[in-house]
Amino acid sequence: MLFARLDTEVAQSNERLREVMKRVDAANPDAEALVQRETEYHALNARLDRLNLAQLGLVFGRIDVADPAAENPVPGRPGLDRRYIGRMGLDAREDGYRTLLLDWRAPMARPFYLATTAQPEGVTVRRHIRTSGRTVTGVDDERLSVSPTDGPASGTRSGVGSESALLSVLTAPRTGHMADIVETIQREQDEIIRDRTRGVMVVEGGPGTGKTAVALHRVAWLLYTWREQLAATGVLIIGPNRTFLDYISRVLPELGETGVVLSTIGELYPGVTPTATDSLLTREIKGSEEMVAILAEAVKAHQTLPDAPVVLKVEGIELTLTPAMVKKSRTRARRSRRPHNLAQPVFRDHLIAQLAEQLAERIGSDPLGGRNLLGGGDIAQLHEDLEDERAVVDAVDSYWPLLDPESVLDGLLTDESAIAVAAADYDDETRRALFREAGSPWTASDAALLDELAERLGMPDPDATREAAERKWREQVEDAQDALDILSSSQSSDLDDGFEAEILSAHDVIDAETLAERQRIRDTRTTAERARMDHTWAYGHVIVDEAQELSPMEWRMVMRRCPSRWMTLVGDTAQTGSPAGVDSWTETLSPYVHSRFHRHELTVNYRTPRDIADVADTLLPMIAPGHTPATAIRDSGWGVRFLSAGTDPATVTRELADRDPERTSVIIAPDDRQVPGSVTVAGIKGLEFDHVIILDPTGIVEQSPQGWQDLYVAYTRATQSLTVIGRPPHDCTVMG
Repeated sequence: MLFARLDTEVAQSNERLREVMKRVDAANPDAEALVQRETEYHALNARLDRLNLAQLGLVFGRIDVADPAAENPVPGRPGLDRRYIGRMGLDAREDGYRTLLLDWRAPMARPFYLATTAQPEGVTVRRHIRTSGRTVTGVDDERLSVSPTDGPASGTRSGVGSESALLSVLTAPRTGHMADIVETIQREQDEIIRDRTRGVMVVEGGPGTGKTAVALHRVAWLLYTWREQLAATGVLIIGPNRTFLDYISRVLPELGETGVVLSTIGELYPGVTPTATDSLLTREIKGSEEMVAILAEAVKAHQTLPDAPVVLKVEGIELTLTPAMVKKSRTRARRSRRPHNLAQPVFRDHLIAQLAEQLAERIGSDPLGGRNLLGGGDIAQLHEDLEDERAVVDAVDSYWPLLDPESVLDGLLTDESAIAVAAADYDDETRRALFREAGSPWTASDAALLDELAERLGMPDPDATREAAERKWREQVEDAQDALDILSSSQSSDLDDGFEAEILSAHDVIDAETLAERQRIRDTRTTAERARMDHTWAYGHVIVDEAQELSPMEWRMVMRRCPSRWMTLVGDTAQTGSPAGVDSWTETLSPYVHSRFHRHELTVNYRTPRDIADVADTLLPMIAPGHTPATAIRDSGWGVRFLSAGTDPATVTRELADRDPERTSVIIAPDDRQVPGSVTVAGIKGLEFDHVIILDPTGIVEQSPQGWQDLYVAYTRATQSLTVIGRPPHDCTVMG
């Protein structure tokens, strides 16, 4: 019945879409009708996207829950409401909009996730429905509360939480794409997903606790709850690498949400894609907040002074521009405290004022020694005239040029002398680490530096740019009208043949606004598309996954994207691999929100089998003293193997493929010991695999100051088995 109704809604929306496309007369388009059509067209397409995506597991649950005002009473059980739970809501409009299917995010669906035998939340029976396409493949009922008058329920069982459905998900083979957990959200996860905190929320949890899944489902819930606000401002999700973003890319569409920007931190600055990697030392330096001072000095280095007086010729008159004059104007511009580019008008006006005074002295001085013949109004006119003089314009651009972030940063990092000036207060090792050869590609660490420079330079606000374009367009309308008036007045009506002919004038085929409109580009991008290309965009909500990896400079960039500070930060400081990453949430966040952030902790490890978790947990005293490990809740039956250093990892991979052909395997190796098919720890942050083979664990530890954390991350990627090739740098007997 639900699928039939969904099909009907899809058919109706498609028919409506066809009607909308026919609505406007192409031969005589009306501007207002065009706008209405575009608005409805995009709304209908968005609805069709949601309807089509909802078919992937349309309904997955049902609860019979106590409700005196039951909308769908359980037959023979007064006071019980039967609620079906799914990926979207469906109503029977013909029956007073009676609810047929509850969106999983709706408040009335919440008991499905919260109910346990200890706290049934009024739920008597919870049903899990498994489907393949439109076919039901399994049903699992849980009896959560039983009244004395109830008889035994056929096919039901007692239990805490959705064990059967959860176990099915946890033991399923990994596919390379993350699956949503909408059917199996647990109580502590649900509390985080639906937290109404309108500030910074930190979600901590060890490997396998579902931090990423919780964050993504929180996005879907936020967009459901604050749809109007967030649809206009957008939601940004920042992940640790492009592989991770591809891994999670299907989750939000399957939850019915597509208007979200996904980005790595290195790709967050618009128009720049990093293709190179910095050394650990360079990453640490670029990530440190000391770069704020270095970049400030790099910008100041472009605010130059002439080495000697410069002669400017203005209409045959020589004016002398002295270093002292430029220095006075530079001081005035700097004291304005405006960003560099926005301070150029201050510099220009002060410099031209000095030149105007000099020019007035030259042409207005009394040869007899009296007062200058030019008054204040004359000097103001000279000031205005000098603004258009090429020699003056060139002087302003020479000593206070307009700059862009890419040129400034590239000019700094590829010039040893520029680094020596900007980083004069730092040691030689720091200066050498910042230098790179000319023509080198951008790295991920550069994004935050470019963003800092954009802020310090004062790059144009796209909204202001659009307003300026609108004003220019109106001017084009006026110019076009003038052109048409000239055409109209000059049209010839001299008819030599004596017959009255039909004269076709310009006004018969085009009006001024249409003529101007040919030069105008309409912005038809979605909110997400516009936000992605706008470095000044203020997002309504920001999610940061693997947040412990962000450096101080990257936190500055992220905070600019969310001035409201409505954020969900997901991470685990025990897994920090970045040399400039997070050691303490309080220390990291205090510059932005002081101590005003809310903290949640996930305590159950769903991914990692107990035997693998036991091995990984032996590292915690070294990397995170005082951390309480999450509780692993299952066994895989595979165990942990330690093999000699000479073992071929490819052989192990083939062996696992033969034994378990439907599951994924990965080889994790040190950065400097890559073998065919292997990946680095940095490349698998946030991901999970069925079988993990670690090559040279000692090499992983020794490659970085964060090497123990890297090994901990590598140990905890597996859902089935862990194979370690080479003796670990810690006591194997402790691990059994």
